[in-house]
Amino acid sequence: MTEVKTVALVTGANKGLGRETVRRLAGKGWQVFLAARDRERGSRAAEALAEEGAEVEFVELDVTSDESVAAAVKAVSERVDRLDVLVNNAGVGGPMLSPADMDADALRVLYEVNVFGPVRVTHAFLPLLRGSERPRVVMVSSSLASLARGADPARPEHGFLSLDYASSKAALNMIVSQYARALPGFKVNAADPGNPATDMNYHTGVHTVEEGADAIIRLATLDPDGPTGGFFGSDGPVPW
Repeated sequence: MTEVKTVALVTGANKGLGRETVRRLAGKGWQVFLAARDRERGSRAAEALAEEGAEVEFVELDVTSDESVAAAVKAVSERVDRLDVLVNNAGVGGPMLSPADMDADALRVLYEVNVFGPVRVTHAFLPLLRGSERPRVVMVSSSLASLARGADPARPEHGFLSLDYASSKAALNMIVSQYARALPGFKVNAADPGNPATDMNYHTGVHTVEEGADAIIRLATLDPDGPTGGFFGSDGPVPW
């Protein structure tokens, strides 16, 4: 009997955490769609991984565009009849401004990608996810979204002020909670990748992308009795 492959899609996956997540999931023998808004960079990344023997295909997807997301759903639907795992990884950082200097327009730019984007993508892919026997959705969040850690002077999150980025990820965490309660049979969780060295932080992070992807992989590969509606890092639950 032919083994049925697990099918996954990862957004923002042409580099960094997204690409590492695709590599790791494909390494498990999964069929993985590498989604990215830049066709050239995304195609190159997918081709490089495919040359390593992974079953990876590129899908053009801009999380800020209804038309792009709809086209991505159509493209994936032409290749598979379901989606088992959706990893909403695409995200952006904001300008290094004091909260007092941050205006609504600057905030709106990050929310379009970090908040509205995951909702746009998840909503569009729900029909394919519902075709899975055990659908899983992973939202890539941040420890900066933790109100408990931000309020603790002993934590590094306390000293890092980022009104736009931190609040966008806190909003994403509530979206995770809402989806988890509204979608029985789904596993919907938020992943804290720690502080990996990526383009977003100009490679100043203290973790590798391999370490950063650990929490994402754990949630993408949950067993049927795994948690839903939670916030997890590589070493366990993260306080809200």
